[in-house]
Amino acid sequence: MSEADYEAAVAAYLRTKGVTRCPTVCVVPTQATVAEADRAAYRDYVAAKEAARLEKQKTLQQILHLSPPSPM
Repeated sequence: MSEADYEAAVAAYLRTKGVTRCPTVCVVPTQATVAEADRAAYRDYVAAKEAARLEKQKTLQQILHLSPPSPM
C-alpha cells in the first residue's frame, strides 16, 4: 500500500466512522520524548497498581480459602 493510499484509507475511515478526534498514535508515530521524572512516576504508578491487584487477589483467596496461584 503506497503512502498516498494509506493516507486516503485513513481519511476515508475517519470520514465514514464519524470520528472527530483520533489519538495521534493511530495516524502517525509520535516524536515526543518523555522526561525521566514522568517515566519514574509512571513506573511508580504501575508498581502501586500491581501491588493493589496482588493484595486484592490475596484477600479474595483468603475469603474463598483458595490456594495461591502458581507464579508465572
